[in-house]
Amino acid sequence: MNFELTEEQLSIKNAVKEFCKKEFQPELALELDKKEEFPLKLYKKAAKLGFTSLFFPQEYGGQGFGLIETCLAIEEMCRSDSSLGVAISVGPFGSEFIVEFGTKAQKEKYLPSICKGDYISAAAFTEPNVSGSDITRMETTATKYGDEWWINGTKTFISNAPIADFVVVLTQTDTKVRPTYRGETLFVVDKDTPGLETTKLHNKMGIRCSVTGEIHFDNVKVTDLQIVGELNRGFYHSMEFFDKTRVGVAAQAVGMAQGAWEIAFKYSKEREAFGQPILQHELIGCGLAEAITKIEAARWLTYRAAWLIDEGKMDPMITAMAKQYASKVAVETTDFAIQTLGAYGYLAEYRVEKFHRDAKITEIYEGTSEIQKLTVLKYLLRKF
Repeated sequence: MNFELTEEQLSIKNAVKEFCKKEFQPELALELDKKEEFPLKLYKKAAKLGFTSLFFPQEYGGQGFGLIETCLAIEEMCRSDSSLGVAISVGPFGSEFIVEFGTKAQKEKYLPSICKGDYISAAAFTEPNVSGSDITRMETTATKYGDEWWINGTKTFISNAPIADFVVVLTQTDTKVRPTYRGETLFVVDKDTPGLETTKLHNKMGIRCSVTGEIHFDNVKVTDLQIVGELNRGFYHSMEFFDKTRVGVAAQAVGMAQGAWEIAFKYSKEREAFGQPILQHELIGCGLAEAITKIEAARWLTYRAAWLIDEGKMDPMITAMAKQYASKVAVETTDFAIQTLGAYGYLAEYRVEKFHRDAKITEIYEGTSEIQKLTVLKYLLRKF
């Protein structure tokens, strides 16, 4: 067992750190948070340096690395700023489907532009009347007429929806099959396709510069050439997708927790109460010690989940553990960071309140914490 990062991995981590130190200005983050605006210029800069395409194949302009390297970049960006980190790291969200299941023509059409930062993508699962964590049934349908599929329905809470150049959407193509998930299919749809409309959602609690929206499909016409993967295998493709992206969310959570902890630790060394730095007060000092212990545990659980995937040994139970635990640690740590700073922690300029607002989403998207616990339980019952 080797618990050390390779020189190449350390180089990636340090390069992202330097980029964030230079480009992730707190004033910009606060401004975009208020405006609910995507950091497009930063996204393009990060893409130019290869930070958003670490796991993409080199033949399409990617870096050819694995999920471990991707998690290192995500963690470092979210450590520097939780909102900017999430926004930039999810810019290519949904493109993983094209990488894993797309045809050669689909890869040639979409992946080079994603790697360059010219494209932003989205993946659409959640529906207004269906739980986001339950994709076993879809109200969005794709009905075939001759050589065309007509897509109808609405997807909501979709990351990048208002700005995405294309979206991979999960639809019900067979409405009679039981169980219903055996009749779901993925399609890739360009943003300018007639009948596709997007609406931006406003006033989110956190990750406000990672824009979210609703997508409405009104007789959106596509062909077999736009099927991603196999017909009626969309559910299975999606589950494999989530098993990987949940590790990315865990990396977001680890980065957020680390970033907020560092602000709190620095403050606790400088702020005095009753004649000594508050770090020397047991409740503060021991609380910070406990928090960094949990962060370290979450980090290595996340790295293990990513390593297993890179080794072709994906373990959905470990993935669920990493996502559930890291997100819990992020929410707890960012909350404690606010408490450590006291009234200052409640002010935006001290940043920990934004870390806390942003951290909460990691317990919700890509499957809630409750769903992750049920997943762990399911595999435990199989093992024992």
